[in-house]
Amino acid sequence: MSRPHAPLTQFAVVDDCLQIGGMPLTRLAERAGRTPFYAYDRAAMTARVAELRGRLPAGIHLHYAMKANPMPAVVQHMATLVDGIDVASGGELRTALDTPVDPGRVSFAGPGKSDADLSCAIASGAVLNMESEGEMARIAAIGARLGLQPKVMVRVNPDFELKSSGMKMGGGPKQFGVDAERVPAMLAEIGRLGLGFEGFHIFWGSQNLKAEAICEAHDKTFALAARLAADAPSPVLTLNIGGGFGIPYFPGEQRLDLAPVGDNLARLLPHAKAALPDAQVVIELGRYLVGEAGVYVTRVIERKVSRGQVFLVTDGGLHHHLSASGNFGQVIRKNYPVAIGNRMAGGERETASVVGPLCTPLDLLADQMELAKADAGDLVVVFQSGAYGLSASPVAFLGHPSAIEIML
Repeated sequence: MSRPHAPLTQFAVVDDCLQIGGMPLTRLAERAGRTPFYAYDRAAMTARVAELRGRLPAGIHLHYAMKANPMPAVVQHMATLVDGIDVASGGELRTALDTPVDPGRVSFAGPGKSDADLSCAIASGAVLNMESEGEMARIAAIGARLGLQPKVMVRVNPDFELKSSGMKMGGGPKQFGVDAERVPAMLAEIGRLGLGFEGFHIFWGSQNLKAEAICEAHDKTFALAARLAADAPSPVLTLNIGGGFGIPYFPGEQRLDLAPVGDNLARLLPHAKAALPDAQVVIELGRYLVGEAGVYVTRVIERKVSRGQVFLVTDGGLHHHLSASGNFGQVIRKNYPVAIGNRMAGGERETASVVGPLCTPLDLLADQMELAKADAGDLVVVFQSGAYGLSASPVAFLGHPSAIEIML
């Protein structure tokens, strides 16, 4: 017997039809105008932030990592809930600057910032997370040209790695950040160049569902920051300890238990205050804030049986939702939670595969899952789709139309 997905309770089901934002899925499809589409529930995002703030100590500042979902309506809503925004491109920076968030609460990370990106950030007053000594030199030159003091943080590639992270962003050789052992010399150069030093960004990995691993990362992050602060040219004003909180996608995964994480941070904060008395501690989260608040909806075009196996051929697929197809970092393909949204229970159940319209066997949204029996016109829903969905997918592949995005 296969292991089940974690229970999904963020959306109601009424008369066997999924409700998003209080609207039946069938009506929502009419509102969207066509399928496929993504739908994001602002109430679910608000509830997630409230839950998180209730679990974390009051001294923690919360930032939204926009790369998870850069849809402008999502970013505008998140801007009303969080303390800052973290961006990873010039395009994301411009979206963040359109929100009410103070530019000084916008931080810009990423290993390949162009001079135009750096100029925009410096002119706007955003904070640059420096990824290398070379980037630091370019920032200093652009600041001198503009007659402005750039605000900078050092993104540190830590000297530790957590093996339980879904995607490792630190430890070992990495394109991200400055190796911890090279940071002291860089801090001295920041002082010599007269840059506006803000602090450190230490990010070790993403999509972690193990509270004990996150607690271990926080312990090591605070210790590393305190050690590096001894060489800082001025007091540390911000310590960004990354994020990495995961959500359950696949069968057998369990939800992250926030209680131990919050308790550990409450234990660490007094020590951080003693070592870094001027520092605000920031956690940046993307997927954890918006991932469970979104769904991807595609319509069945045809029900097909091949040698006894049922295929539901839909009008959407990997070109809209690369992650759900298993082609965005999965080593062994596993199913996202998928359902027939207008027949959540259904009178009859069957084992079926959901495939998209692309001419490739990689275009697979569900591989032999138990689903309600469906036919042409029914709506397939992929849950856990509020993060790394449309913007992380090859939308131009094979020339099919892009998906619509709506906010409820």
